[in-house]
Amino acid sequence: MESKFFDNWTTQLRKGILELGILNVIRGNRLYGYDIAKKLSAIDGLVVGEGTIYPILSRFKREGLVTTTIEESPDGPARKYYQLTKQGETYLALMNEHWKSIKSGIDTFHGEQTS
Repeated sequence: MESKFFDNWTTQLRKGILELGILNVIRGNRLYGYDIAKKLSAIDGLVVGEGTIYPILSRFKREGLVTTTIEESPDGPARKYYQLTKQGETYLALMNEHWKSIKSGIDTFHGEQTS
């Protein structure tokens, strides 16, 4: 059931949840961009490339949600690591609660039948 409508809808859905996914992956971790992309790519249906997440991570840094550190890597060029700030943790908690509320509301419709 491929259609322009469905393709557009799935694209918008992925965009809408990508930020939440990035922040949840970083929570409690110190990761570099490739690791973040790799973890998110493991989610079925969520198409993620490094070029997609870096602009979001840059915006998160500007907004004070993450800090970055650059470290040399024995495997190649230096890596930029991302970690949540206290403000990032606060916003993530709010975002997760909002997501749970929306998901719970949508899930209530699964059991309903129309007459």
